[in-house]
Amino acid sequence: MNSKDTIYIIGDARTAANNPIMQQYNVFFVGLVIDKTTHLIVDADCSSTISLTASFVKHLLVGQSIINLDSVIQEIESRYFGASQKALSIAFKNAHIKYMKIIKP
Repeated sequence: MNSKDTIYIIGDARTAANNPIMQQYNVFFVGLVIDKTTHLIVDADCSSTISLTASFVKHLLVGQSIINLDSVIQEIESRYFGASQKALSIAFKNAHIKYMKIIKP
């Protein structure tokens, strides 16, 4: 994970005001460590109030390609049914946009 080919990107999104994540953090974050040579996510974490949520999101995203946006969003929508599903998708899209700007200056 600490290879010189890896970078760290944060994606963020708003979620419902009554979501405990909003009450604790004011925003939903997803943090991604990405290998720039393969575009693969090698580690992931997110703001969550339950550790199982963060663990599930990690396993959902690690090994995925950051450039295959539609595939990852489909995976989120078909497997993650937490209250912050939409926020996770938006945060991932936000991280994807940032990554694409980094690799295509």
